[in-house]
Amino acid sequence: MKSELIVDVTPQEIAIALTENDRLMEVNREKRGVDTFAVGNIYYGRVKKIMPALNAAFVDVGHEKEAFLHYLDLGTEFLTQQKYVTKLVSDRRRIPEIHKIERQPACGKEGNIADYLKVGDTILVQVTKEPINSKGPRLSAEISITGRNFVLIPFMDKVMVSSKINRQSEKGRLKQLVQSIKPHGFGVIVRTVAEDKRVAELDNELRVLVKRWEECVRTLQHKEPVNLICEELGRTIGIIRDIFSPNFENIHINDKEVYEEIKQYLDLIAPESSKVVKLYTGEQPIFDKFDITRQMKTGLGRTVGFKKGGYLIMDRTEALFSIDVNSGSKKLFEDQEQNAFHFNMLAADEIVHQLRLRDIGGIIVVDFIDMDDKANQQALYDHMRELMDNDRAKHNILPLSKFGLMQITRQRVRPAVEMQVMETCPTCLGKGKVQPSILFTDQLKEQIEAMKQLYGRGLRLHLHPYIYAYISKGLWSVKKQWRLKYGVHTIENQSLGMLETKFYNRIGEALTIPAIDEENKASEKQN
Repeated sequence: MKSELIVDVTPQEIAIALTENDRLMEVNREKRGVDTFAVGNIYYGRVKKIMPALNAAFVDVGHEKEAFLHYLDLGTEFLTQQKYVTKLVSDRRRIPEIHKIERQPACGKEGNIADYLKVGDTILVQVTKEPINSKGPRLSAEISITGRNFVLIPFMDKVMVSSKINRQSEKGRLKQLVQSIKPHGFGVIVRTVAEDKRVAELDNELRVLVKRWEECVRTLQHKEPVNLICEELGRTIGIIRDIFSPNFENIHINDKEVYEEIKQYLDLIAPESSKVVKLYTGEQPIFDKFDITRQMKTGLGRTVGFKKGGYLIMDRTEALFSIDVNSGSKKLFEDQEQNAFHFNMLAADEIVHQLRLRDIGGIIVVDFIDMDDKANQQALYDHMRELMDNDRAKHNILPLSKFGLMQITRQRVRPAVEMQVMETCPTCLGKGKVQPSILFTDQLKEQIEAMKQLYGRGLRLHLHPYIYAYISKGLWSVKKQWRLKYGVHTIENQSLGMLETKFYNRIGEALTIPAIDEENKASEKQN
């Protein structure tokens, strides 16, 4: 299987697209310069509320909504960790060693959070689920530092090996090896990818993880409560860490800084594979170049088509995500049962693809086309389970109910991917007022002249592919005239509306004409 990662870096965000055999499988967006309360971030928070009925606490970590911490997420070594944190912040001159901290009684599975926390307490916590809709982040007090081969857990002195490693000899080797190289006071979970890895490689990564913990501790020592202590690796690095394999053929990046960052990380975890990282320098937007924009617009709408003319209707409600399967106007078989079974099997492939593409979590209800044959129902259920085996998110699938509904639960740690696929009216640009379309190029010419006066030559003008084709026609095209007269490079951009335009400088910074920008803001405010 050909796997590629396409990374689009802009001043506002980093968008990451994962493709398999040129088919878009995952899309992630990470805002730059703001705290997104990403999974893995560690905070020094303050308890705001104790909820005995929920056996949980609400903790202030800086988000507009208070974060949720359940008793079962305190961890067995919570009291030991609290004692260490208290000692750390009370004496800022030195950092106590973990293994020298006196062990406190472990927290049992049955217990009351009010016995361990009270309002006003400070606590070290980690995000396990990002803020979704009206809910704040979900937290855990059991801190872990995740690497490619290991998960390092302070205060837990155990070594656990992934159950997905089947060979008992390899399990024994890894457990004995890690037990001999890990520092005292730390627990380690050995991940599946560590199978058959050399001692030197594993030892090197363990040292890196311990160093990250030490940096976190030093930061905590000099921070006041309600602050970010340790930020998880960027989304791009996180994806590479979790899914990287020798089958990863290319990682295309359009930013030099991020390119160097990813290349250095691959040099650390897989030096022989660092050559797959490639810097994209083309003028065409990177998502357009690799057909990501088109696939996003066709695959992230409310209606999604699949093979043989069938389509899905996808709707989100407050409680669940509903998917309705339709065969359309086509009928492939005379027998209705056979026809329904065929379309349901085709729909199952697209449904699994959509769950992963949109990162849909929570309760999912699929309304398949009705089938009476129990054998067909069982075959569809088995097919769905087989397809979902490749999904990294935890999930559970129930057989079809008597109403023909399939219920699925899927782990939700981040908001689902959403994209506005409907475009602004190309005639009125959403203002409800029509201007002669033939004057568009004249108006655009005036904008180019104004931009040249403000910013000089060498501008990049992004246009919708239809407009780009119009100004490119002919031997002495409008595009060529503008290039010679104003020094402007025109580039087609699939993400723009029909008559939408965007100007950039040579280094990719967005440019605006102040007067036009103020006019647009006033118009948006009025609408």
